[in-house]
Amino acid sequence: MSKLAKTSSFSQKHPIWTVVIIEVLLLLAVSAAGTYATIKELSYTAPVLISFIPIALVLIIYFTVKNKWSDLGFRPLNTISSGKWIYYAPLAVVLITISFKGFREISTSEVLFFIFFTLLVAFVEESIYRGLIFKTLLTKGAKTAVITSSILFSITHLLNALSGTDMTQIILQLVYSLLIGFVLSLLMLKNNNILPLILFHFVHNLIQFVGNDNTSEYMGIDLFILLVLAVHCLWLALSFRKPTLSSNLNQSS
Repeated sequence: MSKLAKTSSFSQKHPIWTVVIIEVLLLLAVSAAGTYATIKELSYTAPVLISFIPIALVLIIYFTVKNKWSDLGFRPLNTISSGKWIYYAPLAVVLITISFKGFREISTSEVLFFIFFTLLVAFVEESIYRGLIFKTLLTKGAKTAVITSSILFSITHLLNALSGTDMTQIILQLVYSLLIGFVLSLLMLKNNNILPLILFHFVHNLIQFVGNDNTSEYMGIDLFILLVLAVHCLWLALSFRKPTLSSNLNQSS
């Protein structure tokens, strides 16, 4: 036992502190990039590009050197049994629904830029919240991992929303990101595969970036999506009762 304790990593011995450090470093990186972009009067996507590109490179190097890809859920899609794909269906409903807002006219170069941009965001955020943070907190229990990672995910997106002045939109963004956080964390817990989550995150953000910006005009669509996500959360939570939560964890490991 003593030998195991000596060889335990910092994240295994101090999961809470590990999560705090990851979240603080991420917020500092984004805040510093935002400050620089504001001073230099750069575009609204600049803070994310400035902070997320080096973060993505660090994550790729770390996952490769430490051989963490599989441990953090980067597994072939065929590791998800056919019966469990049904749990991703509500995500498809969300993507189809937000497409009803329509799309604005943009150039091919803008489309290519947004593909790169949203794929970058999806990889970094899922790797951090449903990968590093979620997996680290699993040592404290599944509920702790799901709830904490979702709240931190929501807080990060809330900070982005605070740049606006519309309180309704801020509250909507908070609830929206919190529900998405819960759904994706529960899916990670159920199937231990991060690739479908990255794909959803990528397509979701891409549709939003190339779609119409008038959110007030489509408030009904946003409220419907919140309902879908809330029901999805409940469905996933109840699905862990049969089979039991422990058996799902064993199947995912």
